Amino acid sequence: MPVPESWNEVDGALQREFDFPDFASALAFVNRVGELAEAEDHHPDISFGWGRVTLRWWTHSAGGVTDRDRDLAARSAGLA
Repeated sequence: MPVPESWNEVDGALQREFDFPDFASALAFVNRVGELAEAEDHHPDISFGWGRVTLRWWTHSAGGVTDRDRDLAARSAGLA
C-alpha cells in the first residue's frame, strides 16, 4: 500500500500537518481523530496548537509504518 496523498514518511512514521482557521477547529479535529484512534485501538502521536495539528502514525511493535498506519492516515485526513 503506498503512502497516502499529502503524507510524508519522516523518521519511521507517516506525518502530516493540517492547518485550521483557529484553535477550536484544530481541537475539534484532534477530537475526531481521537475517536477514530480509540475505535481502532491504534493511536497516533498528535501535536497541536492554534490553527495547526501534526499527526504521526506508526506501529511501535513493527518499528515503523504498516498498512494499518497507511489506512488510518488516509481515514484521519478525511476527518479534516
